[in-house]
Amino acid sequence: MNITQNPSWFIIDLIADWILLIVAVDVLALILLLYLERYDPRTFISWIILLICLPPVGFILYMYLGRSLYTRRQFMPKNITDRELMAVNDYHRDMLQEDMAAKVFDDTTMRLAKTVADAGGWSYSYGNHILPFTEGRDKMDAMYDDLRRARKTILMEYYIIRDDRRGNELMEILTQKVREGVEVRLLTDAFGIGKGPKMGIRNFVKAGGHYAMFHSGVILFLNPKKNNRNHRKIAIIDGEVGYCGGMNIGDEYQGEGPLGHWRDASVRIEGPGVLPLIVRFSADWQYACKKDPLRPVSDYLAQNMSEYDDGDRLQLVCGGPDTYPDNPVQLQYLAMITSARNRLYLTTPYLIPDDSIMTALSNSARLGVDVRILIPNKKDHIFMFWNNQTYANKLLGSGVKVYRYNNGFIHQKMVLVDDVCVSIGSANLDYRSLSLNFESNLMVYSSSVCTWYADQFLKDVDDSTPYTHEQYLSNRLVERMRLAVSRMFRFLS
Repeated sequence: MNITQNPSWFIIDLIADWILLIVAVDVLALILLLYLERYDPRTFISWIILLICLPPVGFILYMYLGRSLYTRRQFMPKNITDRELMAVNDYHRDMLQEDMAAKVFDDTTMRLAKTVADAGGWSYSYGNHILPFTEGRDKMDAMYDDLRRARKTILMEYYIIRDDRRGNELMEILTQKVREGVEVRLLTDAFGIGKGPKMGIRNFVKAGGHYAMFHSGVILFLNPKKNNRNHRKIAIIDGEVGYCGGMNIGDEYQGEGPLGHWRDASVRIEGPGVLPLIVRFSADWQYACKKDPLRPVSDYLAQNMSEYDDGDRLQLVCGGPDTYPDNPVQLQYLAMITSARNRLYLTTPYLIPDDSIMTALSNSARLGVDVRILIPNKKDHIFMFWNNQTYANKLLGSGVKVYRYNNGFIHQKMVLVDDVCVSIGSANLDYRSLSLNFESNLMVYSSSVCTWYADQFLKDVDDSTPYTHEQYLSNRLVERMRLAVSRMFRFLS
């Protein structure tokens, strides 16, 4: 039969071919899912619903947003040899062993430090001076002053730098330091930088500054790596001073945005704890910018690093897709929750924990630990806001106290255990931070720093409203449907 005489058969054949192709692609996608998501059946189920209900769309979305494969070797810093890296590792391990032998802390705290070290937070150190922050203006003012005093090197990686007064002020400082002969390297995330200070970055590069993006915009367009964002906020000045926490850079983060007052957390470090920050930056930089390598790590470390006799202990804990399936940040949070004996204070903008953390939080409360969680009462991401309500309601049944912050927006990622340890960093309690993003937390073992953050937490609780089961049940039908939809796709956000 001539096709031109009966075009309907041609159309039917074409449709059949397309259906066969879609089925074949779907089968391949399911096989891929079985391998890539084999450690997380919840994610697998979420994606499989999309693939079955919307085969072409589901496959395209998975290729665009699904898991990307990384190897630890990709993030091994090229400016440090295996022998040097082992020496750094041994240096910090010796510090931990010395403290364990001297019984600096009680057995529970030392077990916590060792557990976190074994899980990937290898950089334990003592002799550090820690300055805590909860206000963006205070942190940016302090960091900008340190940057202006830089004499040799500045290393920075930030998720967001806004194109506003404070963001452009940073770029002006960095550009001026380049002109003064300081080596300045700035690493931003391609997704996070968005409409950042493009003119300021161009002037910085033109003056001789080193700039790189973690995954370029071209790569992101049709690449799953778009979903793996460098969410870290780190700065190192002259190898003497370091900053680490959850604060981005911009007017919004000092309370001059649509959400009003902005509560966040960061710390300033002096001492041996600066070294792991340099190694972390080095690894991220060499992955993002292989054509512009750093010099040896020792060149970025202060020759006479300060070490305080009565200084604080700390550990840097980093996680990301390169650590899959055992994310050190998730293991850190679990270890902290299960170590609490008296109180456990936690603040997070996104309360969407996995089953293991949910169980750990519930069990701690049932064992008599004073577990309190502070979440926002304002929306920055609507799906996250709805999920916060769902998981808060689940935790209430076990005795966990949940509060909704009313004095602006709370973006702080803090976990405080008793009077001995507090975690400040970039990792939220959600699937994105614990599986998809590259994150860094700093664990500080210091009764004074713990007391400082605990006092601030209790002040924030005074500015908050307790969340109740009755509030959850009072949601209208439409709101309950929204909550149900947000729960279904909480692993894809």
